[in-house]
Amino acid sequence: MKSNGNKLASLVLAAGAAFSGAAHAVNDLPGGPSVRQLNLPVGVTKIAQEQHLLHTGLMILCTVIFIAVFAVMFYSIWKHRKSVGHKAANFHESVVVEVIWTIVPFLIVILMALPATKVLVAQKDTTNADLTIKTTGYQWKWGYDYLTGEGQGLSFISTLDSSQRAMSDAGAKGDIPDDYLLKVDNPLVVPVNTKVRIITTANDVIHAFAVPQLGVKQDAIPGFVRDTWFRAEKVGDYYGQCQELCGKEHAYMPIHVKVVSAADYTSWVDVKRKEAAAKLDDPNKVWTLPDILARGEKVYAANCAACHQANGKGAGPIKALDGSPVVLDADHTKQIHVLLNGLNNGAMPSWKALSDTDLAAVATFTKNNWSNKTGQLVQPAEVQAQRGK
Repeated sequence: MKSNGNKLASLVLAAGAAFSGAAHAVNDLPGGPSVRQLNLPVGVTKIAQEQHLLHTGLMILCTVIFIAVFAVMFYSIWKHRKSVGHKAANFHESVVVEVIWTIVPFLIVILMALPATKVLVAQKDTTNADLTIKTTGYQWKWGYDYLTGEGQGLSFISTLDSSQRAMSDAGAKGDIPDDYLLKVDNPLVVPVNTKVRIITTANDVIHAFAVPQLGVKQDAIPGFVRDTWFRAEKVGDYYGQCQELCGKEHAYMPIHVKVVSAADYTSWVDVKRKEAAAKLDDPNKVWTLPDILARGEKVYAANCAACHQANGKGAGPIKALDGSPVVLDADHTKQIHVLLNGLNNGAMPSWKALSDTDLAAVATFTKNNWSNKTGQLVQPAEVQAQRGK
């Protein structure tokens, strides 16, 4: 028995040490979640700070009411119990009591409603914005279009960093970064002390754009346009996630808002404009197979490998691309229509947001990778011809 007890104690100590080591390996993420966080973050916008203050104040008020009501109730039960000789009073109504228990709750509700309404109205006031960005939810990534203000015309897709997706698929063992499942390839960049209006919509199902440190959360609904706004008062990186259950990849749909100085924002806009110009391929350009395969490999890794896997075998209900009749078919329009329009009511999402060249490249890559050695080459002009059909 003693030996078994010592073994059990050793196991408990070992487990405790392992747990302690794991706990110390996790740190607060500046601009994101904190270890053992219970309350709302204070935030870096006036709205977020007012939300935090309102939440804290109402929690205190509700706690005081709870303690007062239950203290009176338990005192009355204990002090007037039958065992000490008290008898139940025989009475009907009391006008004074009824007036009190009507007026007091009414005043409490007013006391709670006034500051809550003030914050609610303020967070919906999207007028006089310096920068307007349309945010589109996709399964499972975000699209950003800069509509007005500095950077107008910029447009890009933001998705979970492929290295973190690979880490998740492997079971997330070893050292886990503090920004695990929050790192993206293209963060949303905005200038500090600038009123940014966010217009939300969705391409497929309901999503929700939420960044706690900025005090914003707004549903993104297909066919509808909603809006919210924020003005970040501090440079930094702020993280959020889709907060509407949107399908099996819901956990892999992070938001990264990078707030920079006005000068750095101007520089970033210049760089993105040059990148956009470089990517503005002529859809009539005729590509060679080696060049378009190299591009297709990158497009596949960023957009397709999460579901179809790097080996093209798929998983569960996700169809394999390796050996797929549609992929192998010499009629390129079949695969192009799947890429443009999706399949099975959104189970395979539409990839219209990608350029004609990117879609042609990824189609060519799948037709010539793994065991699919077809030698077929899909040109961008073929994709362009099928858009809208």
